[in-house]
Amino acid sequence: MTGTRRALTDLWDRYSASDPGLLRLMAGLRTVGSIGLALLVLAAMDTPVPQLVAGAITAMVSTFAIRDKRVADQAVTLALGLPAALASMSLGAVLNPHVVVGDIFFVLLIFVAAYVRRFGDRYTAVGMISFQVYFVSLFVHATTADLPGLCRTLAVAFVCSALTRFAFVPETPERVLRRLRQAFRARTAQLVATQLEVLEAPPDRLDNAVADLRKDTARLHETALMIQNRLEDGTSDPAVANQLQRRVVDAEIAAERLGILLLNTRGAGRADTLTLHLPNAPLPAPVRRLGDEDDAVQTLRKEVRALQLLVARLSGNDLGTAVVHLRNRLLSYRDDANLPRATPAVQDAFRGIGEAARAVLGLRMALDGPGDDSDDAPETVRSREEFDAEDLALAEDTAPAARAGLDRPSTRAAFQVATGSALAVLGGEFLSSQRWYWAVLTCWVVFLNTSSTAEILVKGYRRLIGTICGVVAGVLLAGAVGHHTWTAFALVLVCIFGMFFTAPVSYTLMSFFVTAMLGLLYTLLHTYSLSVLVLRIEETALGAACGVIAAVLVLPIHTDEHTDAQLVTVLTRLRDVSVAAVDQLGGGPAVDLVDMSRDLDSALDALRRSTSPLTYPITPLRVRRRTARYLVALLETCAYHARSLAATAELVPYSRSVAADPRLAAVGPRIAHNIDALISHVEEQETPKERALALAAAPVPEPGEGGRPQGGKGKGAPPRRPEVRSGPSIAAMLEDSGGAHVRSGTVTYRVLRHLQRLDEGITALARPLRAPMADDGTKPRAGAGDGAGGSSSAPSAGPAT
Repeated sequence: MTGTRRALTDLWDRYSASDPGLLRLMAGLRTVGSIGLALLVLAAMDTPVPQLVAGAITAMVSTFAIRDKRVADQAVTLALGLPAALASMSLGAVLNPHVVVGDIFFVLLIFVAAYVRRFGDRYTAVGMISFQVYFVSLFVHATTADLPGLCRTLAVAFVCSALTRFAFVPETPERVLRRLRQAFRARTAQLVATQLEVLEAPPDRLDNAVADLRKDTARLHETALMIQNRLEDGTSDPAVANQLQRRVVDAEIAAERLGILLLNTRGAGRADTLTLHLPNAPLPAPVRRLGDEDDAVQTLRKEVRALQLLVARLSGNDLGTAVVHLRNRLLSYRDDANLPRATPAVQDAFRGIGEAARAVLGLRMALDGPGDDSDDAPETVRSREEFDAEDLALAEDTAPAARAGLDRPSTRAAFQVATGSALAVLGGEFLSSQRWYWAVLTCWVVFLNTSSTAEILVKGYRRLIGTICGVVAGVLLAGAVGHHTWTAFALVLVCIFGMFFTAPVSYTLMSFFVTAMLGLLYTLLHTYSLSVLVLRIEETALGAACGVIAAVLVLPIHTDEHTDAQLVTVLTRLRDVSVAAVDQLGGGPAVDLVDMSRDLDSALDALRRSTSPLTYPITPLRVRRRTARYLVALLETCAYHARSLAATAELVPYSRSVAADPRLAAVGPRIAHNIDALISHVEEQETPKERALALAAAPVPEPGEGGRPQGGKGKGAPPRRPEVRSGPSIAAMLEDSGGAHVRSGTVTYRVLRHLQRLDEGITALARPLRAPMADDGTKPRAGAGDGAGGSSSAPSAGPAT
């Protein structure tokens, strides 16, 4: 029985790790519950099948359209959505017979629904409900005679949606945050298990283990971002939110650092942090299997398993005496206690385990309180004191920062989607005077959550592929269902659950379930035929094409311009975090570095999404694809080192082991200058076409090849741009200023390594961006490697943290 319970717990942990916060599961259950309840109520009222379909779609829309986080805000939005839905249904029924006037009104409604998204979640939801309900009126061919029954159906659907949302499948910010914390624990345990696989994998399987390590590291970071985005609404006390945010950041950094340190034990070379962010990045050579006869290696494996057990017990209320002693043992490695006689790389891995154990302790204290400290060892007591001092410092400044204004889709998006919809109306009427609205719906959908022409193109392509596959499934399901109404409705619910469960993961799968559901709905309405589903494909292709045409011709947002703007934002955030962290490490005033790090992570996540069309598998620009992946991986590496520096700098005011060093003040200006030079270069590039040609021509040029502006210094020459400067290593700069050699394994050594890798990463960014390099007689040390998948040129002095 115990084994079965443990297996079920492990299975649930794996699922919660794959669906952070159970957001996809709850969205699917809530939507299906709303539709199922609406169908039961309407069936008890002897509602005709067309109105049953209208009620099912309205219940679905009124559930998924609402995105407010607070329960009270959700109730207000739902209450406002009902009159908007009644007005849309009434206008649809009145205007359906008048083709031209109805089409014009539909396009105007689309414009307004897209425009009001800029004002926030509530306006977005009301606009979407208005558009979708008008679409429902077209789908069921509503007439004025049907209006009383349809209005009653809409009211029932909204009431059922409210009951499901607030009573049957409730979701509060606090509950979501609690599930996200559980997902973070599960993903941390999953990452430690993968790190153990990296440590034990034979050489021929190491590539696969490292690929899993990259994937699990990225998933842990994704969950950390989700937690940070939910903290303000999920906790009532700003001090608690601030404390939990810092603990999550500490745990993420410690886990990522441990992966690099364990990978370093597999070879004589040093793995760079880029290894965790760039697919096909080179592994340290020569790769070897650690010998079983090595006692230190055997102990290292045992301690990684112990760390995995410690993470797995993170959510328990009672750790148990054995686990407490295990935690004390792991924490002792922070102070070099009990380190075995081994190579420096293996000893660094033991220190990394100690840091990870400390992060787990801090996370547990933030989640469950201090707990029982009667069995604490001196190392554990010291860690607790550090956390208490940090919490005390945080409690002195709990004033919430002013929130920035909402950044919503602007008038440009409204004009684009309205123009594309108008083209879709005209083209759709030529294809079918009865079902032209499918083209309009596709055009509307491809503009949702997209910011550039390439994103719209990729989204339209995915929708078309999903629609084609869904047509095949719809044919099979319609033939199997026949005229069994309730069987069809049951399969519709299954398709809807699949649609919402897969939407955040794959837009193609979501489109597949939508189209399969439509085949069943047409069966219910007795209008099903193979030609209808083929028409669905044609209308989808037309709508996607109209969306792309509108995006290209009407106030276009070129992918290069959009990614350049995102890149400038990331570089600016990186500069702010790096300079502030270095300044605080050098004795400067304390600032909120964790919030600055979160802004950097959010900006980098936005850049990653905007470059996804460039890295799409079917893109014909293979060189550009590799360059985009390399550039994002470099930025992720720089962000990791900046976060690590920020986390260490946060300890300076109250830690006994981390002290300010005024010599670091000389490092900040160099980092700031190089990032400013990169920003200036990105902002001053002339046209999207020239940027694309330059990027595709030489993704990672050698220093001096095409990086310097051409032209003489004579009259009329353009002003000289700031250049990225490389120079001596950070450690050499400090030693030249009178510092002694820094011992490996100390906090000072780790700070220097992070600074060195950050400086190298920033300098390496000049290559894919083709920024001008200063001719100082030295080559930039691109610790991240010379290119996408190229060989690493990182300096060999000391391990990368």
